[in-house]
Amino acid sequence: MAAYKDPENTILIELKTGTVAIELLPDIAPQHCTRIKELAREGAYDNVIFHRVIDGFMAQSGDVENGNTETGFDLRRAGTGASSKPDLPAEFSGVPHDRGTLGAARSQNPNSANSQFFINFSDNHFLNRQYTVFGRVIDGMDHVDTITRGEPPANPDKMLSVKVAADA
Repeated sequence: MAAYKDPENTILIELKTGTVAIELLPDIAPQHCTRIKELAREGAYDNVIFHRVIDGFMAQSGDVENGNTETGFDLRRAGTGASSKPDLPAEFSGVPHDRGTLGAARSQNPNSANSQFFINFSDNHFLNRQYTVFGRVIDGMDHVDTITRGEPPANPDKMLSVKVAADA
């Protein structure tokens, strides 16, 4: 395993093609960083599909309610659920939505982010200051680039496991 600058604020997502390491930004979005670590430590993200993957835009996952292929999976409803935890307030910042950044998915309500997130395939600056950026891929972006496209994909890829590097 690689050595990470801050293992407590590094998330490791295991995909079928390899590991994606994400550096969290707790100084920018502390509540979102705490939430992804809580859900990772509970195993809530394990076996959750990427339900919305748009070429040149982003890959979205994190519907722990409807997107888990081992429990309660429903491809038609994937992307409509959240976790049992309360929604998070927006933590908008000046950090741009560049390629490889992790953004919090939400509904029209800016304070509705919960468990879902997306990884930007390209610079998506039209999202700046409208969606919370709370991490960035520091290793394994080549694996993110191979995630099966679709809304939802017919045979979606999933996160085999999601862990905090300090626990791995």
